[in-house]
Amino acid sequence: MTRLLPVFIGLRYLRAKRRMQFISFVSAFSLLGMFLGVLALILVLSVMNGFDRELKQRLLSVVPHGFIDTPEALQNWQDLAAQVERHPEVVSTAPYIEGFGLLGHDGGVQGVQLMGVLPEAQADVSILDEHMIVGELSRLQPGEYGIVLGSLFVRHLRLNIGDKLMLTLPQLNITPAGVFPRTKRFTLVGVFEVGAQVDQSLALLHLRDAQKLFRFGQGVQGLQLKVGEIYQAAAVMDSFRRGDYIEQDTNLYTFKDWSQTQGSLFEAIKMEKMVIAALLMIIVAVAAFNIISSLVLMVADKRSDIAVLRTMGLSGGQVMAIFMVQGSAVGFAGTFLGALVGSLLAIKIDFIVAALEKSLGLQIFDPNVYFITHLPSHWLLSDVLFICGMAMCLSVLATIYPAWRASQIQPAEALRYE
Repeated sequence: MTRLLPVFIGLRYLRAKRRMQFISFVSAFSLLGMFLGVLALILVLSVMNGFDRELKQRLLSVVPHGFIDTPEALQNWQDLAAQVERHPEVVSTAPYIEGFGLLGHDGGVQGVQLMGVLPEAQADVSILDEHMIVGELSRLQPGEYGIVLGSLFVRHLRLNIGDKLMLTLPQLNITPAGVFPRTKRFTLVGVFEVGAQVDQSLALLHLRDAQKLFRFGQGVQGLQLKVGEIYQAAAVMDSFRRGDYIEQDTNLYTFKDWSQTQGSLFEAIKMEKMVIAALLMIIVAVAAFNIISSLVLMVADKRSDIAVLRTMGLSGGQVMAIFMVQGSAVGFAGTFLGALVGSLLAIKIDFIVAALEKSLGLQIFDPNVYFITHLPSHWLLSDVLFICGMAMCLSVLATIYPAWRASQIQPAEALRYE
């Protein structure tokens, strides 16, 4: 029973008397700050997790999971593809040629990433053909110089199917009339929409046209790979780099996976998540500081009570435990409420936003501006446990100094003027 006495007294002090209304207000403010800090952290991190997952699902369904490149044109790509596909994790392969240029139409010009593909093989490594909103990928025919563009690119240049575009390459033609950049006229035959950056920057053309355009002859730049589990792509490419399954000298090839080609985007999202979490943790730190303030005031108000308890046999450690229990209870209550409400909001935030948009007649995410037109959320237990753990630790740490000051009060000094 004696061991539970500090807990009982500490919780009893939470109920303020009339003369302690200000201290009660500071404690309530501390609880509210902890509640809002934990709620905001869980909600914001869940939304950022949702955006991260949404981008990965959209982008990695279109972008190949791995690339095998060569500095020179790869002539025997069919043989290499047969060797690579022996790996149990490799689902399919497809040849490609990549380059960059400027596409212009009716006075508008925009940079673009060009990719020459075989339409029938590209469907095995990417589901881009499932995201065609106008036309089909199969409309890319050799010799016709057709091109397929993303919806944002088409909207930016105000294009329609059948429009002619002038492609300018960063290469020069030397003629008797002078030196001119290489240009080629293309016809828009299809439009895709993924809901990611590729809608604005990627252009597809037939592999045969790309071979002529980039002077690859009958060769290709390399192979695109699709693996069964996207997070195994790095391990698969490492096995090829070591010479597994590939009979030729692997030093002739460059091996890359999606984490290298698209990794900067996801690393930026991860860094943003860490920075925002650190900034929002300031709210929790302010709440912890308020716990210190309320306990300092409480200790000053309870000096005579502390003296009486000490004369009745309570040790300094037990007195210290009383105020640590009181302060921690405020922090723990705010953390629990914040975790509960924040988790509920994080799980239902997309429905809440949709209901607000419908009731107010507004559209928060304009599809003409944003890739993602809804507010995704992905609640993770690991994030909640980390946030709650940090909040509780700060709450406990905030009680140490005021509780220690209470344990140092001498009964004789405190009762001298009582």
